[in-house]
Amino acid sequence: MDIKEQGSGRRSGLSFVLSIIFALLTLATAIAIIIGGGKLISLGGSAYYLIAGIAYIVLVVLYFKKPAAGFIFSCLIFALTIIWSLVEVGGLIYWDLLPRLVVPALLFLLSLLVTATDKGVLSSQRRLSGGLSLVVFVALIATFIGGFFPHNTLYNPEAVSAEPLQPTDSDASKAGQDWRYISRNASGTRFVPLDQVNADNVKDLQVAWTYHTGRRLTGNATGVDENTPIQIGSVLYTCTPENLIAAVDADTGKPIWKFDPHARTYEHVTCRSVGYYDYDSDETLSAEQKAAYTDTACRQRIIVSTVDARLIALDAHTGELCPNFGQNGMVNLQQGMGDTADSRRYHPTSVPVIMGHLTVFGSWVRDITEDEPSGVLRAYDVRDGSLAWAWDVGNVEGAKQGDAHYTLSTPNVWAIPTYDKDLGLVYVSTGNGPPDYWGGNRNAAKEKYGSSVIALDVNTGKTKWVFQTVHHDIWDYDLPSQPVMYNMKNEQGEVVPALIQTSKMGEIFVLDRRTGKPVSKVEEKPVPTSPAAQEEHLSPTQPFSVDMPTIGLEQLNEKKMWGVSMFDQLYCRILFKSALYSGIFQPNSEKTYLEFPATMGGMNWGGVSIDETSGILYVNDIRLGMLMALKSKEEAKGQKISLNEVPQWAGTIRPQISGPYVGVRMDNFASFLQVPCQHPPFGTMTAIDLHSKKIVWQVPMGTVEDTGPLGVKTHLPMPVGMPTLGGPTTTKSGLVFFAGSQDNYLRALDSKTGKEVWKARLPVGATASPLIYQSAKTGKEYIVISAGGAAHSPDVGDYLIAYALPDKA
Repeated sequence: MDIKEQGSGRRSGLSFVLSIIFALLTLATAIAIIIGGGKLISLGGSAYYLIAGIAYIVLVVLYFKKPAAGFIFSCLIFALTIIWSLVEVGGLIYWDLLPRLVVPALLFLLSLLVTATDKGVLSSQRRLSGGLSLVVFVALIATFIGGFFPHNTLYNPEAVSAEPLQPTDSDASKAGQDWRYISRNASGTRFVPLDQVNADNVKDLQVAWTYHTGRRLTGNATGVDENTPIQIGSVLYTCTPENLIAAVDADTGKPIWKFDPHARTYEHVTCRSVGYYDYDSDETLSAEQKAAYTDTACRQRIIVSTVDARLIALDAHTGELCPNFGQNGMVNLQQGMGDTADSRRYHPTSVPVIMGHLTVFGSWVRDITEDEPSGVLRAYDVRDGSLAWAWDVGNVEGAKQGDAHYTLSTPNVWAIPTYDKDLGLVYVSTGNGPPDYWGGNRNAAKEKYGSSVIALDVNTGKTKWVFQTVHHDIWDYDLPSQPVMYNMKNEQGEVVPALIQTSKMGEIFVLDRRTGKPVSKVEEKPVPTSPAAQEEHLSPTQPFSVDMPTIGLEQLNEKKMWGVSMFDQLYCRILFKSALYSGIFQPNSEKTYLEFPATMGGMNWGGVSIDETSGILYVNDIRLGMLMALKSKEEAKGQKISLNEVPQWAGTIRPQISGPYVGVRMDNFASFLQVPCQHPPFGTMTAIDLHSKKIVWQVPMGTVEDTGPLGVKTHLPMPVGMPTLGGPTTTKSGLVFFAGSQDNYLRALDSKTGKEVWKARLPVGATASPLIYQSAKTGKEYIVISAGGAAHSPDVGDYLIAYALPDKA
């Protein structure tokens, strides 16, 4: 080979600059992954990072000593990295491959550019490097573009049954009904038998009107807007987190009246909806009882439970307090509850569900000490505000009639109850007895009624049956959502009145409403019990709903750790290998342990929607973990302690004052960029056929457009699939409306395929579920969303927005 062909042996200016940049970036990468890789190996993890780091140092040396050999070695490193990535991931899985390959691909591209501009190497090698660099550059661009398309989708049309189940309630499928409950009907299906807006014309939806609720947007404890208004005739009734109530014209969005109770509290500030009572349509009253009420005021009334623990009745037409209800229209709910710290430790978060002339609702209790307020569930007569019954599990019978003091620190009901008019039952889902994460001294009532679905007699509050979904719950796996009524087949093939309950574990339990026995098979399976915390006693088994699909729950391992780059993925691998983890129901411990799913779920309070014409259930989920560690008084010294709720408590010690402990350290299972450590999606929407009990489709829900690493908005609509709150609403026309993702959109999905067919940009995100109704005046169909900000987003607002099809010319 002569000198002319080989080149001058001196790098060009461009080549020199590129080589310096390449050397610095490669050495920095090498040092980072050698340090992290060494730590990972010491924990029993993958050796790739340490080996790759050493290889990158050798590569830099070769590029300066023997450029031709460096080129070959760079190709070898990248080829082996691709092979390692494909083997570890198990195939071409976009989001899983991204952090493994992008940084190595960028370093490989730089190395190729150095070679392509280096006149000291063979011209054939320069041409080859130039060609490869173009291929790698195009591949990186294609990879970036690929992020704007959904991945990790599932479509299984064969799961759809040829014989759909029959609706639970024949009235539920009738068009033109009011939206009287938070989930439209008493069954909780959130199904709308309307078809004016369909897959063909949904693209034409436009804003019909916008109403500003006037909620407080600044200062402390402004709360989260989780409000789904109710619709009665031509009026919507809406509430803000601090219970500012308004009646709004359903066609124009103009306010009819407002009522401000001036309710304030400090934690868990929210109002999910209000209740509506009508004397004239109350089937539990006789004609004589209806006639006996002669007042013109408050014949129709709005029932509100406030965040400062009051129950209020308002005239539905004027917004005036009902003077014959409680004391001048109000009932103090703090009586008999113990020390509520002026409602900071206790207040109602559940909607006051109207059941005949009774309203039944549960409450949020701050569950961190042994002397928390009572979790008692109460029913009040909506006519006069008198207490009808109280379900206090501290009593052997499970019910008390208006005692002055209720049993402290019992399992509470913060989710929405469900009313079964035909069986005369109310179904409630409970939390665990405080404190959440240590239960060594729990009494029999907490052990029996915690994290359970329970049926009560609607007239007396007496317990009819109990089904526990978690035994001795020390994971805060309280049941978060409204039980939903729908007819399903049992194991013998008989159609029975069923109750569907979602859970934070991703399990879906189906029970017979009459008996509480499983309709879909449930098995007790062994779970780990060691190592456990001091003086703890864990259940050796837990119930698993084996015939229904489990959503979002997977056994994590090191290979499933994620990051936006190889650096934070390595960090997450180290976090994972450093923590105790044996899967779902990992025992609590003084050593750092991983809880996945964590307290947010799984499924959360939004619940499900069921298309009653097809028997398809739709549910959104959250896939997040937390790193936990119980702390003794000595270990907690000098560390920040916070009484705030998720996510503010992340990185703090949350008090858990019981037994040998004073708190639990809680950290998001996330990288230093605050990106979840397990691989995407972090939230999905799933369709399940309730006849075949199989998944029909599953799609990632939400993009990173309005969030991103370190909380910085990416402005990139990449459908990674984000944590979701709120719930879906389905229509007879084959659409699923949803807004509870982490980006600022209201979406419509094709109910048969999960494909997005429409979306509207909101001024801020939404956490609430959509309301859909047909105007009693114009016959126009409206889709309404309360947009107050996505869950835990700093961007908040006070928008109630209605969408409708444009008027025909």
